[in-house]
Amino acid sequence: MNILDRYHAMEYGPAPESRAEADAWLAAHDFSKALFIDGKWRKASGGATFATHEPATGKLLANVAEANNADVDAAVAAARRALPKWRATSGYQRARILYAIGRAMQRHSRLFAVLESLDNGKPIRESRDIDVPLAIRHFIHYAGWAQSLEKEFPGEQGVGVCGQIIPWNFPLLMLAWKVAPALATGCTIVLKPAEFTPLTSILFAEICEKAGVPRGVVNIVQGGPETGAAIVNHPGIDKIAFTGSSEVGKIIRKATAGSGKKLSLELGGKSAFIVFEDADLDSAVEGLVDGIWFNQGQVCCAGSRLLVQEGIAEAFLARVRARMAKLRLGDPLDKNTDIGPLVDRTQLDRVRSLIAEGERQGASCWRPDADVPANGWYHLPVLATKVAPANVLAQEEVFGPVLAAMTFRDHAEAVELANNTRYGLAASVWSENINVALHVAPQLKAGVVWINATNMFDAACGFGGYRESGFGREGGREGLREYLAPVVKPKPGRIEPFKLPKPREAAAQDFIDRTPKLFIGGKQVRPDSGYSFPVPDRKDNQIGEVGLGSRKDIRDAVSAARAAKGWASATPYNRAQVLYFLAENLSVRGEEFAARISALTGASGRVAQAEVDASIERIFAAAGMADKFEGRVHQPPSRAVTLALHEPVGVLGVVAPDQQPLLGLVAMIAPALAIGNAVIAIPSARYPLIATDLYQVFETSDLPAGAINIVTGKPGELATVLAKHDDVDGLWVVADAETCRVAEAESAGNLKRVWTSQGYAVDWNSEQGSLETFLSRAVEVKNVWVPYGD
Repeated sequence: MNILDRYHAMEYGPAPESRAEADAWLAAHDFSKALFIDGKWRKASGGATFATHEPATGKLLANVAEANNADVDAAVAAARRALPKWRATSGYQRARILYAIGRAMQRHSRLFAVLESLDNGKPIRESRDIDVPLAIRHFIHYAGWAQSLEKEFPGEQGVGVCGQIIPWNFPLLMLAWKVAPALATGCTIVLKPAEFTPLTSILFAEICEKAGVPRGVVNIVQGGPETGAAIVNHPGIDKIAFTGSSEVGKIIRKATAGSGKKLSLELGGKSAFIVFEDADLDSAVEGLVDGIWFNQGQVCCAGSRLLVQEGIAEAFLARVRARMAKLRLGDPLDKNTDIGPLVDRTQLDRVRSLIAEGERQGASCWRPDADVPANGWYHLPVLATKVAPANVLAQEEVFGPVLAAMTFRDHAEAVELANNTRYGLAASVWSENINVALHVAPQLKAGVVWINATNMFDAACGFGGYRESGFGREGGREGLREYLAPVVKPKPGRIEPFKLPKPREAAAQDFIDRTPKLFIGGKQVRPDSGYSFPVPDRKDNQIGEVGLGSRKDIRDAVSAARAAKGWASATPYNRAQVLYFLAENLSVRGEEFAARISALTGASGRVAQAEVDASIERIFAAAGMADKFEGRVHQPPSRAVTLALHEPVGVLGVVAPDQQPLLGLVAMIAPALAIGNAVIAIPSARYPLIATDLYQVFETSDLPAGAINIVTGKPGELATVLAKHDDVDGLWVVADAETCRVAEAESAGNLKRVWTSQGYAVDWNSEQGSLETFLSRAVEVKNVWVPYGD
């Protein structure tokens, strides 16, 4: 037998990682005292515990204290007490503590890795080489942000007490993603780990003690869904950060509606893995292994939908099957293991159920001929072919080692299939032609796109999704913003609910109907309801009527906005020219608009003219920023650059206030249009004639049909329709508190991006109503990773 024969005959022997130190750590702890509140270890006030098991064997690891409402109350109270002093701590001091946490984690990195693999079931190679180093990287990265905060974010401070709820698939890494930016900004924390994987959070709390984190700044309460609900619903919490399923995310969105809590949601995904015919197939196969079988497929951004070009499909799938046959299932502490067990029996049963349903719907599921360990919650990797786009395996997040394969003919079909999902977290594009890859990436409705790579992450680069994958970002500058709020909150007046004016005798008018119509798809149209409502002047005399918009009118406006694709695809320079033209045309009619404002609101001529001038200036400023509000280029510590692209949210609903009715409307629609959004505007219901005068300006300003649509009517009713509409991507509401609450609650259907004034008026001349603030709300940030080198 020659050397080459010996090489091919070699087999992998076991290479176990020692668990002795982890077992000693487990034996040394009384986990009935696993609640870390106000710097002290406590039992649950009700004495309850829950069991956490080792997925590889099913054996009990620990019985852990289970927090109830009283324990959450105590944790929130401790965080609230600690907040003023921690917030006042200098950025330098917070940076030192964050750095100390990172260094302490480095010293205990192997213990963290082994505990993570024992508790979660992921292979030790992944926890040792990816999860733990990346968690450490976040604390050291955000140490720098803590010291730079005042310079980079003037006028902002930590939002307050943060409730953070993390999942079981990346227990330590998700903890780091949330805790590090919160500490950097001066927030205090009440964190709930997943009940399946509590152990590394307990070790982390011990690290906080050693690193000098002040009492009450970090509080960790263990428990299940009831504990999470107590955090979400607690009135003493200022922000909720949640990572988990889209279903639970929707529940949280409804529960926090109207509460004023800041909210970020990082939810599920059904990510496309797109392989073009010119791709390096062997590299793509290895990327696919990482994309779907990393952490047993229990990854929110897993590349679970393989889209491969028809001409190479057969050859590529043959390579995939050959590679799957060599994947090794086994002990997660064995360094040769590729696929460990699923986290729990319930997850194993769910995966099996979805595969069975997929097969009933026509999918053909292939598994390699390999042994499955007798104990533990293991599942073989699965390749599903003959998968229709509507098959459950192509639409639902399986969260297991299951790959659904489909084919496409050309670039357009690849994009269409990739976007055929209610999710929008990530995607991976494989092509040796960088022009093809960078052409496709911006067309994908996903918050992260990897080119010729997958599952690349870094603390400096944002991560988060579109659509039902949630909103907000983790990591980098974008992740830091999720924990910031203005230092001084404005105290404007409350907005009262709108009531239709009573019909009054109108002044004698011509026999020609001059009732202003709705403006939909670039045309003036009558309301579908066939009704109108009176508009009184400042002396309460009726001076006209406007159409009473309805659900049907909103439907038509959304369809028109969705069809206005040319506006989003126009260059920023072209959008700027149109907005400049709009400002010019409004300026020509400035005196007319000032007179209308004065007649309707009773404002003096000087005040009315000032509002018109401010509106023209705001449009002019938005035009100027259309080609300047750009993204960033990140340089993570890997051979890649990350392009943080600014993209329009999409179809954006705007509910404008009665206060400063022209400026309030313009201040929201101008930045939205500048970024390339299509807008459905609900103007002031008290002074709608100002908006109906404005659409006459739109008609002469080269705005394409559907880019701006105006529907007059009751703001409460129309805002609710917009919030429920699944083809609306974002909603901004300045209205009474109940209208704002309902808009937030009803937006949960497709988890659209919603901002409301919480029932207060907005000072459009302050930072709160500034152009920059609304430009930030008008964009989605897409991070495109471009590796380089061999």
